[in-house]
Amino acid sequence: MMKKIKKIAVMTSGGDSPGMNAAIRSVVRACAYYRVSSVGIYRGYEGLIEGDFIELTARSVNNIINKGGTILKSARSAGFRTEEGRAKAYEQLKENEIEAMVVIGGDGSFTGAVIFNEEYDFPVIGIPGTIDNDIFGTSHTLGYDTALNTAVEAIDKIRDTASSHNRLFFVEVMGRDAGFIALNAGVGAGAEEILIPEENLGLDRMLESLKKSRRTGKSSSIVVVAEGDKSGKNVYELAEYVEQNLPEYDVRVSVLGHMQRGGSPSCFDRVLASRLGVKAVELLLDGKTNLMVGLQNNEVISTSIAEAIKGGHSINQELLRVSDIMTT
Repeated sequence: MMKKIKKIAVMTSGGDSPGMNAAIRSVVRACAYYRVSSVGIYRGYEGLIEGDFIELTARSVNNIINKGGTILKSARSAGFRTEEGRAKAYEQLKENEIEAMVVIGGDGSFTGAVIFNEEYDFPVIGIPGTIDNDIFGTSHTLGYDTALNTAVEAIDKIRDTASSHNRLFFVEVMGRDAGFIALNAGVGAGAEEILIPEENLGLDRMLESLKKSRRTGKSSSIVVVAEGDKSGKNVYELAEYVEQNLPEYDVRVSVLGHMQRGGSPSCFDRVLASRLGVKAVELLLDGKTNLMVGLQNNEVISTSIAEAIKGGHSINQELLRVSDIMTT
């Protein structure tokens, strides 16, 4: 007969994303529903090593579903990369009678969870929390929808200025290795060109597109650039390149930066966090481990964490095609 888990810990790790607090709330309240104690780990794996824990109850997570960031904080942990650090973390868990863990984060956080599970056979379930949406095994990661809405709202406001002054704006959005935000926000905001890491469209194509826009009467344009674009130039170099080759354009640059990670999560992210948190707790209580919960076809599913890390991501080719048509 399987031993019933009596205490589950939850942590947030890696970059923060809107919806993490909603996920913490969901894990804690699911634990309360199933009469299991819950503990919050401050500052991710670093707090795990140091035993920086706090008991959480259904009432202690009141009024956090709407808050951005993470009440449990997040931090890098060089210590957890070492065997000694992970040994200390395991001792802290044993000392505090914690029997399972929910890790909310991205691929770096999941990699640590897999190694820890392999070394100590400690039950762990992952919840994908990153605005980049670059985790295999889920159509949406926590924070992605909110970041998209933030980016589109910002681009809409920039377009007002671009139109008023007949300017070309390069707008850089987050996405060092993935162009999901740039592609979707670019299509949603009606950008004239979209540059993403997955597709090296080339500078000549961008110039030709801008020339065409000019010929057809457009006096202002928006180019959305993912920070990891493969053109070989950063957004300021791109702007300079256009100024040199198309001097008729008055070029400006706007980098949205970390504002995309902040703010109150969208309704979609709040509901997603609630669903994933409940599923994570239920999987642990069913004796499952080393899985990540995610969303596919609006159904909550689970994928092995190792597969989620290694599976990679693929850009939506149909949306790329739509993007090409819309920038005509």
